[in-house]
Amino acid sequence: MQGLPKHLPSEERRAATVEAVVALAAEQHPSDITTTAIAQRMGLTQGALFRHFPSKEAIVEAVMAWVAERLLARVDKAVEGAATPSAALEAVFMTHVDFIAEHPGVPRMLFGELQRPGASLPKTLVQTLLQHYGQRLRRLFDAGRAQGELDPALDVEVASVLFVGSIQGLVMQSLLLGDVARIRRDAPGVYAIYRRGIGSCP
Repeated sequence: MQGLPKHLPSEERRAATVEAVVALAAEQHPSDITTTAIAQRMGLTQGALFRHFPSKEAIVEAVMAWVAERLLARVDKAVEGAATPSAALEAVFMTHVDFIAEHPGVPRMLFGELQRPGASLPKTLVQTLLQHYGQRLRRLFDAGRAQGELDPALDVEVASVLFVGSIQGLVMQSLLLGDVARIRRDAPGVYAIYRRGIGSCP
């Protein structure tokens, strides 16, 4: 991120700031990231940074909005490219895993925001992301049941929770072991077990 031109258009500067925060979150606890560190990563002064964001919370809000937009866009693209609901579920799982592997700072920030006491706009953005993600999953579960790919008695709410929980488990293992690449290695086996649990494989 260092070496950016000093005079970027506002939107480009905001996008570069988000990328800097995501990169920093992969290296340290998100709550320890200061505006000084962000500015230094970008080769700017704090004053230049605050010309684009009024506060650190505004930066975090921008990061959460970026995560939601990018992840959901990838999920939608994965679904569009799948031939069946079952194939779409697997594609979403692997797409989500790839997104995390590419941006290991993202889950650190998401977990951090959800653990913060009280209400905040960044926390609300994370909760909204999870709601929209869950809606997409439930549509796929309903389609899979209707087409006979999944157990007709499948509880789609529980299946959605377990789907996301399986990815979160992979994330936690990779973070605890300090091995981000592990999430990609373990994902196919984890998904295979999950898939057997929601219905007989085609």
